[in-house]
Amino acid sequence: MFLLNFTFQDLQAVVTFISAIGILWMLAEFMKMKEAIKERTGINNETLKLKLQAYERLTVFSESAGLRNLVNRMPHTGESSSSLHSAMINELKNEYEYNTSQQIYVTPEIWNAVTKLKDQNIYIINQLAAGLPHHANAIDLSKHILQYSLSNNAELNVIVLDALQFEAKKIM
Repeated sequence: MFLLNFTFQDLQAVVTFISAIGILWMLAEFMKMKEAIKERTGINNETLKLKLQAYERLTVFSESAGLRNLVNRMPHTGESSSSLHSAMINELKNEYEYNTSQQIYVTPEIWNAVTKLKDQNIYIINQLAAGLPHHANAIDLSKHILQYSLSNNAELNVIVLDALQFEAKKIM
Protein backbone atom coordinates (compact mmCIF):
# COMPACT_ATOMS: atom_id res chain seq x y z
CA MET A 1 0.00 0.00 0.00
CA PHE A 2 2.90 2.27 0.60
CA LEU A 3 3.93 2.07 -3.06
CA LEU A 4 0.59 3.37 -4.23
CA ASN A 5 0.72 6.48 -2.08
CA PHE A 6 1.87 9.22 -4.45
CA THR A 7 1.73 12.80 -3.55
CA PHE A 8 1.08 15.51 -6.09
CA GLN A 9 4.71 16.63 -5.74
CA ASP A 10 5.96 13.11 -6.54
CA LEU A 11 3.79 12.99 -9.64
CA GLN A 12 4.98 16.45 -10.66
CA ALA A 13 8.64 15.41 -10.27
CA VAL A 14 8.13 12.28 -12.40
CA VAL A 15 6.36 14.27 -15.14
CA THR A 16 9.13 16.90 -15.10
CA PHE A 17 11.81 14.21 -15.33
CA ILE A 18 10.09 12.45 -18.24
CA SER A 19 9.52 15.78 -19.99
CA ALA A 20 13.19 16.72 -19.63
CA ILE A 21 14.28 13.39 -21.09
CA GLY A 22 11.81 13.85 -23.96
CA ILE A 23 13.08 17.36 -24.71
CA LEU A 24 16.71 16.20 -24.66
CA TRP A 25 15.86 13.30 -26.97
CA MET A 26 14.08 15.66 -29.39
CA LEU A 27 17.04 18.08 -29.38
CA ALA A 28 19.40 15.22 -30.17
CA GLU A 29 17.16 14.12 -33.05
CA PHE A 30 16.98 17.67 -34.42
CA MET A 31 20.78 17.91 -34.31
CA LYS A 32 21.07 14.65 -36.23
CA MET A 33 18.57 15.90 -38.80
CA LYS A 34 20.45 19.17 -39.16
CA GLU A 35 23.74 17.35 -39.75
CA ALA A 36 22.07 15.03 -42.27
CA ILE A 37 20.68 18.02 -44.19
CA LYS A 38 24.08 19.71 -44.19
CA GLU A 39 25.69 16.52 -45.44
CA ARG A 40 23.13 16.10 -48.23
CA THR A 41 23.42 19.69 -49.40
CA GLY A 42 27.22 19.67 -49.14
CA ILE A 43 27.37 22.53 -46.68
CA ASN A 44 30.09 22.13 -44.10
CA ASN A 45 33.12 24.01 -42.90
CA GLU A 46 35.50 22.18 -45.22
CA THR A 47 33.40 22.99 -48.27
CA LEU A 48 33.19 26.65 -47.28
CA LYS A 49 36.95 26.75 -46.79
CA LEU A 50 37.54 25.27 -50.25
CA LYS A 51 35.14 27.72 -51.85
CA LEU A 52 36.73 30.70 -50.13
CA GLN A 53 40.20 29.49 -51.10
CA ALA A 54 39.01 29.25 -54.71
CA TYR A 55 37.76 32.82 -54.59
CA GLU A 56 41.08 33.89 -53.07
CA ARG A 57 43.10 32.18 -55.80
CA LEU A 58 40.92 33.60 -58.55
CA THR A 59 41.25 37.03 -56.96
CA VAL A 60 45.04 36.74 -57.09
CA PHE A 61 44.80 35.61 -60.72
CA SER A 62 42.47 38.46 -61.64
CA GLU A 63 44.70 40.98 -59.95
CA SER A 64 47.84 39.71 -61.65
CA ALA A 65 46.08 39.36 -65.03
CA GLY A 66 45.38 43.08 -65.14
CA LEU A 67 47.26 44.74 -67.97
CA ARG A 68 49.16 47.18 -65.73
CA ASN A 69 50.15 44.48 -63.27
CA LEU A 70 51.18 42.14 -66.06
CA VAL A 71 53.43 44.79 -67.61
CA ASN A 72 54.98 45.63 -64.24
CA ARG A 73 55.76 41.97 -63.47
CA MET A 74 57.41 41.15 -66.78
CA PRO A 75 61.11 41.84 -67.29
CA HIS A 76 61.48 43.82 -70.50
CA THR A 77 64.87 45.45 -70.63
CA GLY A 78 66.78 44.68 -73.80
CA GLU A 79 64.06 42.48 -75.24
CA SER A 80 62.17 42.77 -78.46
CA SER A 81 58.46 43.50 -78.38
CA SER A 82 57.75 40.05 -79.83
CA SER A 83 59.57 38.28 -76.97
CA LEU A 84 57.71 40.35 -74.37
CA HIS A 85 54.47 39.74 -76.26
CA SER A 86 54.90 35.96 -76.16
CA ALA A 87 56.09 36.04 -72.53
CA MET A 88 52.97 37.96 -71.48
CA ILE A 89 50.64 35.61 -73.36
CA ASN A 90 52.38 32.57 -71.87
CA GLU A 91 52.17 34.09 -68.39
CA LEU A 92 48.42 34.65 -68.71
CA LYS A 93 47.82 31.16 -70.09
CA ASN A 94 49.98 29.46 -67.46
CA GLU A 95 48.37 31.30 -64.55
CA TYR A 96 44.92 30.51 -65.93
CA GLU A 97 45.79 26.83 -66.37
CA TYR A 98 47.15 26.72 -62.84
CA ASN A 99 43.76 27.89 -61.54
CA THR A 100 41.45 25.78 -63.73
CA SER A 101 40.69 23.38 -60.89
CA GLN A 102 39.05 26.25 -58.99
CA GLN A 103 36.10 26.27 -61.36
CA ILE A 104 34.45 23.42 -59.45
CA TYR A 105 34.17 25.62 -56.35
CA VAL A 106 32.83 28.83 -57.91
CA THR A 107 29.67 29.72 -59.77
CA PRO A 108 29.63 29.24 -63.56
CA GLU A 109 29.20 32.99 -63.99
CA ILE A 110 32.37 33.71 -62.03
CA TRP A 111 34.37 31.12 -63.94
CA ASN A 112 33.06 32.54 -67.21
CA ALA A 113 34.15 36.04 -66.13
CA VAL A 114 37.65 34.80 -65.25
CA THR A 115 37.92 33.03 -68.62
CA LYS A 116 36.77 36.14 -70.46
CA LEU A 117 39.31 38.22 -68.55
CA LYS A 118 42.11 35.97 -69.77
CA ASP A 119 40.77 35.86 -73.34
CA GLN A 120 40.20 39.61 -73.54
CA ASN A 121 43.63 40.49 -72.20
CA ILE A 122 45.29 38.08 -74.63
CA TYR A 123 43.30 39.66 -77.45
CA ILE A 124 44.25 43.19 -76.34
CA ILE A 125 47.94 42.29 -76.05
CA ASN A 126 47.84 40.65 -79.49
CA GLN A 127 46.16 43.69 -81.04
CA LEU A 128 48.51 46.19 -79.43
CA ALA A 129 51.58 44.15 -80.37
CA ALA A 130 50.35 43.85 -83.95
CA GLY A 131 50.05 47.62 -84.18
CA LEU A 132 53.74 48.18 -83.42
CA PRO A 133 56.49 48.26 -86.06
CA HIS A 134 58.61 45.11 -86.37
CA HIS A 135 61.69 46.80 -84.94
CA ALA A 136 59.88 47.88 -81.72
CA ASN A 137 61.38 46.83 -78.43
CA ALA A 138 59.77 45.57 -75.23
CA ILE A 139 59.62 49.04 -73.71
CA ASP A 140 57.59 50.26 -76.68
CA LEU A 141 55.07 47.46 -76.19
CA SER A 142 54.96 48.11 -72.44
CA LYS A 143 54.24 51.80 -73.01
CA HIS A 144 51.57 50.96 -75.55
CA ILE A 145 49.83 48.55 -73.16
CA LEU A 146 50.07 50.95 -70.21
CA GLN A 147 48.69 53.78 -72.32
CA TYR A 148 45.79 51.57 -73.39
CA SER A 149 45.12 50.48 -69.81
CA LEU A 150 44.63 54.09 -68.76
CA SER A 151 41.61 54.48 -71.04
CA ASN A 152 38.11 54.11 -69.60
CA ASN A 153 36.96 50.55 -68.85
CA ALA A 154 40.14 49.04 -70.30
CA GLU A 155 40.82 46.95 -67.23
CA LEU A 156 38.27 44.12 -67.11
CA ASN A 157 40.02 42.68 -64.06
CA VAL A 158 38.46 45.43 -61.89
CA ILE A 159 34.98 44.21 -62.81
CA VAL A 160 35.95 40.57 -62.24
CA LEU A 161 37.46 41.47 -58.87
CA ASP A 162 34.22 43.17 -57.84
CA ALA A 163 32.23 40.09 -58.89
CA LEU A 164 34.58 37.79 -56.96
CA GLN A 165 34.27 39.92 -53.85
CA PHE A 166 30.46 40.00 -54.13
CA GLU A 167 30.22 36.21 -54.53
CA ALA A 168 32.67 35.55 -51.70
CA LYS A 169 30.65 37.75 -49.36
CA LYS A 170 27.51 35.79 -50.22
CA ILE A 171 28.99 32.53 -49.01
CA MET A 172 30.53 33.94 -45.82
